[in-house]
Amino acid sequence: MAEVRFEEDGGAVTVLLDGLPQSAVDLDEPAVLHFEYVQHLALAVDALAPDGRLRVTHVGGGGLTLARWVHHTRPGSPQVVLEPDTALTEAVRRELPLPRGHRIRVRPVRGEEGMAALADDSADLVVLDAFDGGRVPAGLTTVEWLADARRVLGDGGLLLANLTDEPGMRYVARVVAGARESFGHTAIVGLHEVLKGRRFGNLVLVASGSPLDLWTLRRAAASAALPTGVLPGTDVARRVPAARAMRAGVDESPSPEAPDPSGWRRR
Repeated sequence: MAEVRFEEDGGAVTVLLDGLPQSAVDLDEPAVLHFEYVQHLALAVDALAPDGRLRVTHVGGGGLTLARWVHHTRPGSPQVVLEPDTALTEAVRRELPLPRGHRIRVRPVRGEEGMAALADDSADLVVLDAFDGGRVPAGLTTVEWLADARRVLGDGGLLLANLTDEPGMRYVARVVAGARESFGHTAIVGLHEVLKGRRFGNLVLVASGSPLDLWTLRRAAASAALPTGVLPGTDVARRVPAARAMRAGVDESPSPEAPDPSGWRRR
């Protein structure tokens, strides 16, 4: 069983799973997001998702940071969280209680089985933010899983996936290839230094069955507090032309290991 710890620093509480920073939660200021990739997830939601309530499915729960943010910014939004680690969920609920009036429901299932059980066109937004030992599980980036997410989202829904990669972007390029096959329209959002291949880091995949408003997404990125950029999926394919979608039971792979697992998610 994984060890869950909580470290408080000012107003934020960091959730650590087996010593790795998993989430950062500010109970008093849920709109304040401390991890850069969570800021990028929120940026994409604000830029591309329709106004008002959203039907959201989260794959991976952690400290429920983004679910809390959605509740704060889109009150009344029904949210489903697929999180198999029941001990983690119980510890988070105990130490970091959810706000009153929330519509967040946590299901103790893995992302593969949980997504397969959801109805067609039952979500406006799917957020993949799941890690096992600091790596994105292989089963959550295959073309088959991405096609299942596309089914749950329908034509107009939005998939956001927190991925990690090393310089060269070979892993992310394979996930983008699968998303292009399943959804058609893709982009990635990240810090300039990660997009340019200068270091290992997080990149957020954006995918939809409908054309993405890249102009609005780029404008939001340009206004971000961090030096953030947007790369269309077609540009990723040109950078790594040999990238092929991962297929279940054939050649799926988890994300690369971080060179410094203890600190990279804090960037």
